[in-house]
Amino acid sequence: MESIIAYFETIPSSHRSLILVGGLTFFWLLEGGIPLFKFKYKKWRHALPNLFFTLTTIIINFALAFLLLWMSDWVTANNFGIINWLPQMPLWLYALLGVVLLDFFGAYLAHYVEHRIKPLWMVHLVHHTDHSVDTTTGNRHHPIESVIRFSFTLLGIFIVGTPIALVMIYQALSLIFTQLTHANIKMPKGLDKALSYVIVSPDMHKIHHHYRLPYTDSNFGNIFSIWDRMLGTYMYMDREKLIYGVDVFPDEVKNGNIKELLKQPFQNYEKSTLSADEN
Repeated sequence: MESIIAYFETIPSSHRSLILVGGLTFFWLLEGGIPLFKFKYKKWRHALPNLFFTLTTIIINFALAFLLLWMSDWVTANNFGIINWLPQMPLWLYALLGVVLLDFFGAYLAHYVEHRIKPLWMVHLVHHTDHSVDTTTGNRHHPIESVIRFSFTLLGIFIVGTPIALVMIYQALSLIFTQLTHANIKMPKGLDKALSYVIVSPDMHKIHHHYRLPYTDSNFGNIFSIWDRMLGTYMYMDREKLIYGVDVFPDEVKNGNIKELLKQPFQNYEKSTLSADEN
């Protein structure tokens, strides 16, 4: 465990890039072999806006990375935060607890709030208006959302008290899970269901991408599924019934255009109040 911590304390940027590119490549190829849905799209054309937003996310996170380092150094130097106030524990447990709690603040809470506050939902909408969810959808976030998500991660570091090594471990896992859970892959239902009791499985997250309520407002987790199960936001539906997108924003052409997506948060319309069973 010590060697893992030491590695992530000083993980090179090239290695972090390898996780991103390697993960995208792996799941991109896997989608071709065991697809969940056989989308009628040109895969590269669909990927272009998603990769554009992946690039903006990278730029924003890179530009603000010094804040993560500063905050993690501060909590470490001042012995501040939840995991530093607990009784001494084995290093593996300290690391696990830090990542699990950071997953709550940086992923679950940020995601939940984005769905509950209308201006934030309008920004987050860019992620949901993809009609063909695949691994490239994972980082399809408006630049404003990238700043929002970063802010919640920073808050999490402050409250949890995570040193930089745990922050890097969390971000690496978060990236891998984002690519996995959005990937258009068909995992055996029994395996997917079993995994969903501990981690966010592909089917579990894709329910969140169903085009209508109440499923859109469920399954907010990124790495660990315990937050949805503990806080009552877990839902299940048969994956064969999934329809991606947002019911009140159905224009697939506009939803695949970078210029339109950049303007999307400033559109004036209401989130649907109809459930998936009302039609």
